[in-house]
Amino acid sequence: MNRRIGVLGAGSFGTAIARLLSKNNDVLMYSRRPEIVNNINNNNCIKDFKLSTRISATSHIENIGKECSLIFPVLPSENFRDAIKSLAPHVGPGHLMIHGTKGLDVSEEFERAVDIRTIKKTVFTMSEVIRQETSVIRTGALAGPNLAKEILAGQPAATVIASEFDEVIQIGREVLSSKEFIVYGSYNLKGIELAGALKNIIAIASGIMNKLGFGKNMEALLLTRGLREMIIIAKAVGAEIRPFLGTAGVGDLIATATSNQSRNYTFGSHLAEGKKVSEILSTMDEVAEGYRTIKFAYRIVTSAQLKAPITTTLYKVVYEDYSVTKALLELVNNPLEIDVDFI
Repeated sequence: MNRRIGVLGAGSFGTAIARLLSKNNDVLMYSRRPEIVNNINNNNCIKDFKLSTRISATSHIENIGKECSLIFPVLPSENFRDAIKSLAPHVGPGHLMIHGTKGLDVSEEFERAVDIRTIKKTVFTMSEVIRQETSVIRTGALAGPNLAKEILAGQPAATVIASEFDEVIQIGREVLSSKEFIVYGSYNLKGIELAGALKNIIAIASGIMNKLGFGKNMEALLLTRGLREMIIIAKAVGAEIRPFLGTAGVGDLIATATSNQSRNYTFGSHLAEGKKVSEILSTMDEVAEGYRTIKFAYRIVTSAQLKAPITTTLYKVVYEDYSVTKALLELVNNPLEIDVDFI
């Protein structure tokens, strides 16, 4: 395998992954912004983050495919499919891809789908997008409690590489593992991808509640009830629930939904301050994936007739301009009586 490893994307998490990889490997990063590429190549940095001299950059996506047999796409879900389409002519069955995108993709038919059987055919994880758009067979996903700012600060962390292929897990562990970064493996690819996407919804709700002054009792309730919703939504589209109870599920949920370093938590905090969604989106440096995921999850919930009050209430707040205060009152007084009903 070509030991130069590609990273598609130069956001905070892509930068964190590149820095982790550079401890053991040469890394080629792709960004479509020439100023970022020049800063990496000439100054060995992105923003205020110093990079290893083993990291170089390119604004030509074909270089990633030509020079790297292992590629980590770490891009916003909204732009993921287009980027993979651009890369597709330059990769083949000999390449491996392990993405780090915690979001979902939908086809044009999604908006017209009226039942859960149809919706299941229109909502895709990022590994499914890779297989749809390229001839790459061996794919995987990087998931877990991976707050980019903590990793960039050199703090210890752990992750899970999920794949249907032993080779992807083994190679991923080999290139990423270090004293500060523990890498676990899992074969439950779809479940782990859905866990990574759905926990962002709960993180937004947590940002709202904490900004409004709710205490740890309510935070704990939100996380446990949120985990329940994540699981029943994932089950509705055919995923296994075991990954939700591990590092990439409840572990990632705790980190993302309790830290102001989380973009989704921050998005929720801004909502609690009374800011409009359009204002929040225009001022945030990077995408809060949960914003899009709420819409997709809500369609799954309504089509499958699921009881998911957190998702339903957040949809009203984010997409229907519903009062945050009223929404919280509805959540606190929700009549659901059963605790564990997903096993």
